[in-house]
Order: sequence, then C-alpha cells, then structure tokens
Amino acid sequence: MRIVAGTLKGRRLVAPKGRGVRPTLEMVREAVFDVLGPRVEGARVLDLFAGSGAMGIEALSRGAEHVTWCDADARAIDALRENIDKMGVGRQGLVLQMTAKAALAYLTRKGRSFDLVFLDPPYEGGFYEVVLLDLSMSPVVVDGGIVCVEHPKRIDLPPVFGALVQDRRRRYGETCVSYFLRGTRTPGEAS
Repeated sequence: MRIVAGTLKGRRLVAPKGRGVRPTLEMVREAVFDVLGPRVEGARVLDLFAGSGAMGIEALSRGAEHVTWCDADARAIDALRENIDKMGVGRQGLVLQMTAKAALAYLTRKGRSFDLVFLDPPYEGGFYEVVLLDLSMSPVVVDGGIVCVEHPKRIDLPPVFGALVQDRRRRYGETCVSYFLRGTRTPGEAS
C-alpha cells in the first residue's frame, strides 16, 4: 500500500494486522482524490474509521492543511501512528482513539470543523446510517463540506441525511464511494 500522489508519492504504508481489516485500495483512493480535485488543497480533514490512516495521509500529501484521524481499534491506532511517524506528518494531525460517535461529540465540544470527511467503517458493522445522521446533525462538517463514504456496492445509502445530500456515487468493482454535500449546494452543482 503506497501514497498515490503529492509530496509523499510512492511512500509505503503499513496496514493494521488482523481479520476484518480492509484498507482502501490505491485505485479507489486515487479515484476519490481525482473527484475531489483542488478541494483538498488547504482542507481540514476528518478521517473516521481511519485504519492505517491512508486517506488522511494521502490528503496531506496532496496539500491538505490538517487531518484528524479517528479509530477505536488499538491495532489500527498502532499502524496509524507508525505511518504518521514514518511520513513525518505528525505536526499536521491529531489522532483520536475512540469511537466515531465519541469523536464527533469531542470535536463538537472543541469547536472543530472540517471541509472533508472520509468515512470507511467496517462493512458489516451497521455504522453507515448512524454516523451519517450524527454528521448531519453536528457542526463538525462545514457548509459546503463533503463527506466521502466508502461502502460495498450492495449497500444502497439513502440520498439525504438531514443537511447531507448525496451528490454522486461512483463504483469501483465491488466498492462504491458516495459523496454527500452539506447544506449550501444543490446536488450536481459543480464544486
């Protein structure tokens, strides 16, 4: 697993050990960042269910300002910290070892907000709708912010979660990425 583009291009990442770990494929990561384009530059990023931290590190490599990584699994946090140290991006980020729900409550209390949110929970955990609803009711996602949700193609997410409206959905083999916009834009409007 490598960083696809930017200042860290080609650098290798370690993946968390254990069953049920499913790092985002390089091809999918590259496609997500192609869709996001220049919106990554200078962005504040939240990487929920971060695993190895690849999405957040890729964002930093492409010019994001800051990343907050969150994962509840100790093995994921160990791999994430190793990757952050190896890439030298520790000063540009914050690591939270807690559930997504606890992280959103914590970030709300701290007044933190994000331009981009990556959401990649375990496929079988039933987290999608709960976390998207929590995100829609939280000030953590700025107006005009984007939530990128990686999910299996068999999961059909509703097109609206409160203030989050699905703008597009892309399929890459068995994996889909749905993009939700918050508030100020209408679906399909150019970003």
